[in-house]
Amino acid sequence: MKQKEFLSTVLPFKDKLYRLAKRLLVSSDEAEDAVQEIFLKLWNGKEKIGKYKNPEAFAMTMTKNYCLDRLKSKQAGNMKIVHSNFQNSENVEKQVEANDGVTLVFQIMETLPEQQRMILQLRDVEQYEYAEIAEMLDLNETAIRVALSRARKAIREEMIKKYNYGIS
Repeated sequence: MKQKEFLSTVLPFKDKLYRLAKRLLVSSDEAEDAVQEIFLKLWNGKEKIGKYKNPEAFAMTMTKNYCLDRLKSKQAGNMKIVHSNFQNSENVEKQVEANDGVTLVFQIMETLPEQQRMILQLRDVEQYEYAEIAEMLDLNETAIRVALSRARKAIREEMIKKYNYGIS
């Protein structure tokens, strides 16, 4: 596979790889590094990529696995500490902006269990079909639907709590 052919195969889903990596790793820098690593691995195996039925699903699976490995590594201990101790010292305008509905949903998503968070990201943000998600995460479609339903319910309940606070 030539460089031009390789790029036309993988570049269309570069942003999806980044969004998944960012969702898992939180840090923009870590997510960019992860996507670069995945592209390097894809380039090294470029002769095989054409043989896959769905190269995008393969790349998403690689990204998910790479990010999970990063989180399990020793270096990730520092990464988690930095992210969990980050203090938000933005001005009032940015705090008001953070209360926007979409931002709130993404904040709530961060509190979900990892599997629900990934499924919600892949289905509702990236718009993958259930079969594609099942293939990427190595789960059956029923488990995907159940986890998605639970994730949506948790978000809905948190949104109701947030917006109905103090209303009886």
